[in-house]
Amino acid sequence: MRIVLTGASGIAGSFIARACRAAGHDLTLLGVGDGWRLGQPADLRGHDALIHCAFAHVPGRYRGGEGCDPQGFRRANLDGSIRLFSQAADAGLSRILFLSSRAVHDGHPAGMILPDDLPPAPANLYGEVKALAEAHLAQSPLTTTAIRATGLYGPGKANKWRDLFAAHLAGRQAPSRIATELHVDDLAAAILLLLTHPAPPRTVNASDLLLDHRDLLAMVSELTGCRTPLPAPADSSGLRQLRCDALAAMGWRPGGTKRLRQTLPALVE
Repeated sequence: MRIVLTGASGIAGSFIARACRAAGHDLTLLGVGDGWRLGQPADLRGHDALIHCAFAHVPGRYRGGEGCDPQGFRRANLDGSIRLFSQAADAGLSRILFLSSRAVHDGHPAGMILPDDLPPAPANLYGEVKALAEAHLAQSPLTTTAIRATGLYGPGKANKWRDLFAAHLAGRQAPSRIATELHVDDLAAAILLLLTHPAPPRTVNASDLLLDHRDLLAMVSELTGCRTPLPAPADSSGLRQLRCDALAAMGWRPGGTKRLRQTLPALVE
C-alpha cells in the first residue's frame, strides 16, 4: 500500500513509520523535517491511504498544548487537519487513519467506562480540537477511522518516564499517580490492522495497562536495587477507562505487563 504519514518525527509517528516499512508498505513522510507543516498544501496524488499523526503543540504538552496561542493552536490542528482530509479526498485516496486521543472524553463523569463508539465530551481545547476533527472526518466519503489512543510509552523519544525514574534513583519519593498506558509498538500494530481491514469502525479506542506509579517504580527498583520508598497506591476509582472491543475483535493483542517489563531496561538510565 502507498501511504502518506504525517508527523513521522513525533513519538507515535516514528514508530508507526517503522512498522509500516517493516510490513512492506511504500511510505511518504510529511513533517517539519521534510519542509512541511500542518496547514500547508500537500500533494497526496498517487497514494492509497493517509495516516495523520501530526500535531502542533507546545513541547511536552498536549492538554494545554496551545500555550498562550489558542487561536494558532486551533488554526493549525483543526483547520489544518480539515484541509488535509479534503486534500486526501481530492487526490483519490481511499482511506484515512487519524490519531485522535482519549482526551475527547475528558468531560465524561469520573470513573466512566468508555466504549469505542461513545460520543465525545471534551473538557479542554486539546480534546475539543481532536473531537471536531473526528466529526469532520466522519463526513468524508472515504473509509476513515479515528484512533482514540491513551498515553503512550516506549524507548527513545517515547520515554516519558525519564525524569520520574531519575528522581526515584536519586532518592526522591514520587507522588502517587495511576493512568492507562499503551506501548508505541502496540499502537503501530493497531494502525497496521486498520489499514487493511475491509470495514473499520469510524472510531476505535487504543489502550492497554492500568498502571500505578507504585507498581512501575517497584519494577525499576527490582531492576536497579534502588531502595527509595515507593509512593502510596493511587486511587483508581475516578479514572475513565477505554474499552478496546473493536480492535480486539480484529485480533489486536497489546503486550500488557510482559511488554512493559521487556521495555523497562531500555528506559532506566
